Amino acid sequence: MKNRVIISVSNDLSTDQRVKKQCASLQSDGYAVTLLGRELKNSLPISRPYRVRRFKLWFNTGALFYAALNVRLFFYLLFHRADIYYANDLDTLPANFLAAKFRNAYLIYDSHEFFTEVPEIQNRPIVKKTWKFFERFTIERADVVITVNDSIAGLLAKAYNLNDVVVVQNLPEAVPQITKKDRNEIAKPHERICILQGSGINVDRGAEELVDAFQNVENAVLLIVGDGDALPGLKKRVARLGLTNRVIFKPKMPYADMMSYTALADVGFSLDKASNVNYKFSLPNKIFDYAYAGVPVLATDLVEVRKIIETYKFGRVVSNLEPTTLAREINGFLNDKASLKAYRQNTADVVKNLNWQSQFNTVLKRMKDLG
Repeated sequence: MKNRVIISVSNDLSTDQRVKKQCASLQSDGYAVTLLGRELKNSLPISRPYRVRRFKLWFNTGALFYAALNVRLFFYLLFHRADIYYANDLDTLPANFLAAKFRNAYLIYDSHEFFTEVPEIQNRPIVKKTWKFFERFTIERADVVITVNDSIAGLLAKAYNLNDVVVVQNLPEAVPQITKKDRNEIAKPHERICILQGSGINVDRGAEELVDAFQNVENAVLLIVGDGDALPGLKKRVARLGLTNRVIFKPKMPYADMMSYTALADVGFSLDKASNVNYKFSLPNKIFDYAYAGVPVLATDLVEVRKIIETYKFGRVVSNLEPTTLAREINGFLNDKASLKAYRQNTADVVKNLNWQSQFNTVLKRMKDLG
């Protein structure tokens, strides 16, 4: 059995639940795990039952960041032997590919999104072509390719002529033990609580329209929990619209703490726009977090999101994100007590039928079959 695995990721590790689940599953299956990530000024401390190494880089954005990341990763990987190098997302794949070749080791590529279609590079043709070159050159040489849903698996298979892409959705490991926060901390007794959460509350994810809509949402507060590049603008927007008492911001926090807020909510939002291929076929983690906290979902009409909501009937899709229309749909959703009760009950079916380990077992089997 190939039992030494080094896992690489470009973030600061503390809020990446998918990578945390990878490591836990691999360790439980007998692998010796080392996890590599970044250390930022605001990185939260982490304590894990396996080896963790976080790198400080001189650059944190742009081409110099990606170059510095891969140089730092490559030299670490080159001088730390492993049987399997496990790259999370395309931005860590070049270093892992080279290390696997030098070390005659196996390579796993876990694509959390269709990286070459992220909005940040769509108007930067040279950058996009560079990443496409790296992905095309390396992905066909990976021993196992994994991604987060059927749609992205199909896109990768078509783009790179792959015969087998393993799908592992961003599912919780098991039913988390949730201790609810004091509801009175967030809302008055007669107010409903709505939540938008995530570590990537960025542009084109509906947060701006949601804040605008809350000018016309009745008897409710909006709780925004997490981090992202849209937050500074959102806070200014809330102040300008006079919504300071109705839109509450909480910083990124450990998963258990976040879920203690999530469980208070009457509805959870997932409002990504289909503004690019990557978002169009996304299936955000928050969808499952809401379900595992027993919270009904109101979401935009994305392919994978609609599929899971309609399969398990634990929420609705909105017709569009025009703020007046969105406010009307939120009010209707919150005031439909019978449907809300049914949606909340139906979240139990998500918990029963979808869990991380049942899907990641496929990866474990592929890993055992290597060589």
